[in-house]
Amino acid sequence: MTLEQFTRDEGQVARQYEYDDAVIMAVDFGTDETDASVDVVDNTVIVVLEDDQYEIELPDTVGDAHTFIKNGVLTVELEEEL
Repeated sequence: MTLEQFTRDEGQVARQYEYDDAVIMAVDFGTDETDASVDVVDNTVIVVLEDDQYEIELPDTVGDAHTFIKNGVLTVELEEEL
């Protein structure tokens, strides 16, 4: 699921910021989502919120991905492969 599909289907607020050496994606699940976890498996970001699971497919060109979730906001930092 791409970021665009995720936000359209689930109604989440999401932004993508592109820089010279990285791309930052942010998805706001709302402050009510305090029991959340996030992990990256292969090229997929997996977010678990209580009983729901969301998956965001990352581009094949990603060299490294860093993720964290705080106050209901998921942040994914993607570093391009050199």
